[in-house]
Amino acid sequence: MKIICIGRNYADHAKEMKAALPTEPLYFLKPDTALLREGDFYYPAFTKDLHFECELVVRIEKVGKHIAPEFAHKYYTHFTLGIDFTARDLQQQCKENGLPWEKAKGFDHSAPLSNTWIEKSEVKLDEAEFKLFQNGELRQIGHPKDFIFSIDTVISYVSQFITLKTGDLIFTGTPAGVGPVHIGDSLRAVLNGQTLLELNIK
Repeated sequence: MKIICIGRNYADHAKEMKAALPTEPLYFLKPDTALLREGDFYYPAFTKDLHFECELVVRIEKVGKHIAPEFAHKYYTHFTLGIDFTARDLQQQCKENGLPWEKAKGFDHSAPLSNTWIEKSEVKLDEAEFKLFQNGELRQIGHPKDFIFSIDTVISYVSQFITLKTGDLIFTGTPAGVGPVHIGDSLRAVLNGQTLLELNIK
C-alpha cells in the first residue's frame, strides 16, 4: 500500500505558501508506516513547527497503469478525509539545501486517516465541502471543485510513472489555512457536515 500525496492542488494554498502554480500534478509518497487511524497523535521530538493539512482522500480499488483520464473514474469508489502532517521547519531546511522532503512529510503517523469511507455516489465533487477545526475553531475549508487537477487527472498522471494497486491512497491536496498544531490541541475533520476524523495531539 502506497500513500500518494498531491502538492499545490489548490491555488489559494499555493499562494499562501508563496509557491508557483503547477503546470502538471506534483506528487510525493509517504510510506505505509505514516498511516494513523483515529485517536491520539504524539508530537514528534524532531520538529518544533508541525503543521496540519486536511485533505480529501480516495482509495484505489484495482490495479492500473497508464490509465487514460476517461477511465480513471473506474479506479475508485469511496472518499474520506485525512491529514498530511508536515514538519515545516525540516521542510524548509530541506528546501534551502535542495534535499528531498521525506523526513518532513513521511515520518511515522504523519498521515492520519478516517476509518469512515463515503461512497462516491453520495459525494458530488462540484458541491462537496470539507472543513478542519482546531480546538473548535474553523481553520480550513476545502471545495474539490477548486482542484487545479481533478482526481481523474491525478490518477491518470500518476499511473504513467508508478503502478497503482488496490488499497493505495491518494491525498488530493490541501486548501489554504494550514497552520501549526501544539500538544493539547484537538483536530476535527468534517465532510459535508459529517465528522469523519477526530485527533488529539499528545
